[in-house]
Amino acid sequence: MELKRSPLAPTTLPTLPEIRGLRLAAGESGVRYQGRPDLLVVELQPGTTIAGTLTRSLAPSAPVDWCRACLPRGRARALVVNSGNANAFTGTRGVDSVKRTVAATSRLFNCADDEVYLASTGVIGEPLADEKITALLPRLATSLRGDAWPEAARAIMTTDTFPKVATRTVTIDGTRVTINGIAKGSGMIAPDMATMLAFVFTDAAIPAEALRGMVTASVDRSFNCLTVDSDTSTSDTVLVCATGAAGHDMVRDGQLPGFRRALTDLMTDLAKQVVADGEGAEKFVTIEVAGAASKRAARRIGLAIANSPLVKTAIAGEDANWGRIVMAVGKAGEKADRDRMAVKIGGVTVAENGQRVEGYDEAPVASHIKGRDIRIAVDVGVGRSKATVWTCDLTHRYIDINAGYRS
Repeated sequence: MELKRSPLAPTTLPTLPEIRGLRLAAGESGVRYQGRPDLLVVELQPGTTIAGTLTRSLAPSAPVDWCRACLPRGRARALVVNSGNANAFTGTRGVDSVKRTVAATSRLFNCADDEVYLASTGVIGEPLADEKITALLPRLATSLRGDAWPEAARAIMTTDTFPKVATRTVTIDGTRVTINGIAKGSGMIAPDMATMLAFVFTDAAIPAEALRGMVTASVDRSFNCLTVDSDTSTSDTVLVCATGAAGHDMVRDGQLPGFRRALTDLMTDLAKQVVADGEGAEKFVTIEVAGAASKRAARRIGLAIANSPLVKTAIAGEDANWGRIVMAVGKAGEKADRDRMAVKIGGVTVAENGQRVEGYDEAPVASHIKGRDIRIAVDVGVGRSKATVWTCDLTHRYIDINAGYRS
C-alpha cells in the first residue's frame, strides 16, 4: 500500500556526518517488501560500548530477548536490522532464526556472538525467512561506508512515510564528538520504555556503565513521553553505541553533562518525528500537565489525555470539546482537584477553578484547533510537578492504514 507523506513531516532533514569507527550499508533482502531497502547492517570498531532499553511487553520478539541477554556485557561489533517481519510470536523458529543470523554476522565481522545485536520490525506471528537476510549479509559487508545514513534510515521503515534522523555535536575534554540517530515508528506506538526502534551512535569514548545511566534518563524524557495509539510494540528497542574513535580519553558519567543534554535533545527530536509520522496523523499535539502530585502522576495524566480516543477524534474533527480533556484527567487514576483544575487550549483559558471561565469565547480556541500544531495545558491543582507529552490526532486514515497493513 502506497502511503502519502505525512503533512507533519519536516520540510528538510539534516545531513548526518560520518561517525568515526562506524560503517553501515542497506539493501533489499525481500523478506517482505519488494523494490525497497529492508535490511540494515552496521559495523562497529572493536571496543565499542553499548547500552539500551527494550520493551516491557510480555510478548517480546526473539531479537528483543537476544539483545536483553547481550546488553549486560556492554560491547558491540555489529547491528543487523530488518523491516517487514517482527520475528515476534514465532516460537522456537524465531529463536533459531536469531541464532542463525547472529552466527552468520559474527563470522562475517570476526567477533563474538554476544557482540552482535539484532532488531526486527513488521508483521507479528509470521516466521522470518532469515535465509534471505544471511544471503545478503556478505554483499552488504563489501559495500559498507560511513555516509550511508539516508539508506540506513529508510531500510528500517515500515508504515513510516519519511525517514527519521537527527544529529548533534558536543565537545568532550576539548575534543569534538558527533552523535547521530535514526528511528522508525508510525503505529503501535505507546510509551513503555522505548516505543519503536531507535539507534544512536557516537564516536565518544564512554564506558558502558556510564552510557547505561544516560540512555535510561534520556529515553525517559523523550521516547517515554510520546504516544500515537496507546499500543506498545513487541519489538521496541533503543540502542546507543559509542565507538570511542574520537580520540579523547575514556570519561565517566560525571564528566559528561554536555553529552547528556545533547543525547536527550537528539532523542527528543527523534521522538517528535515519530509523533509527526503517526499513522494517518494530521495534527501534532503537545500536552502540558502542571500542578500534579509527582512527575510520574503528571505524565500519567498527560498520557490519559493523549491516549483518549474521544480527545484525539475531537482534535481530528476540529471540535473544541474541552470537556473531553476534563474527562481524561478524571480517569487517569492520579490525584486531581476538580475545583482547582484549569484547562488551556492554544494559550486560551477555557476553564479554571473547576468550571468554564466567565464570558468564554470559543472562537479563538476553534481557530487554534483548525491548525496543525495543537497545544493543550492542564493544571490539576494538587502539587508542583509537571510533564509534557506528545501525540497526534486520530483520523480515519489510521483505520485505512492498519486494515490494509498485511495486504
